[in-house]
Order: sequence, then C-alpha cells, then structure tokens
Amino acid sequence: MEGFSGRIYVILFTNIKHGMTFVLNVKILSLQYPERYVVRRLVTAAQQEIMPKFPDLELEITEVMDPGEIGKYAFVLVLPTLVINEKVVCSGRFPAKEEVIGWLLEAAEERKITTTSLL
Repeated sequence: MEGFSGRIYVILFTNIKHGMTFVLNVKILSLQYPERYVVRRLVTAAQQEIMPKFPDLELEITEVMDPGEIGKYAFVLVLPTLVINEKVVCSGRFPAKEEVIGWLLEAAEERKITTTSLL
C-alpha cells in the first residue's frame, strides 16, 4: 500500500481493540543527559497522576540530543526544552510537575476533540 504508515496501523488497531487510545508525542530536547533525565521523570510522574482521568493516554517520548534538531525548536541547547505534539511548551528551564500535568491535559483534550471529530 502506497503512503501507508505502520504506526498509524498500530494506533488504529489499538483504537478498535481497546476503545479510544490517545497518543501524545513528547520530545525532550537537551545536549545534556541529566537535564533530559529530570524532564523525563517529570513527564512520567505527570502521566501517572492523570491516568485516572485519561486511562487510555499513551505518551511517545523521544529524547533529542542533536544540536541541529534542537535548533528547530529552541535557541537553548543545554537547558531542557519540552515539546508536546510539536508545540514548544517550555524552554530554557525545568518545569514544575503541575505545569507538565496542565500541558498534558491540554494536549489530551485537544487530541480527544480532534480524534472524536474524525470518527
């Protein structure tokens, strides 16, 4: 099949099998591993906290350490940048867990509205 993405197939299969699954793409950008690690821990802690409200929420977390790729999103290379669904939500500092929860909920609501309008 021309133009077919296996990733889309997996998501559609999950939707059919388990009901509605929402996948948020999260990118953590920094040249330094410790900064990426801290932000990853914040994101996973925030995900665990919102699980009761969004049990079908999945995060696809990618760590980016390539300066060229980081430069597409932020001017800061060493301090962390957090991107959710291609939207820069925080750059040049460590976010609070409450902020991350808010950003994930906002992105989940946007994805939920977009996904349900397609059905």
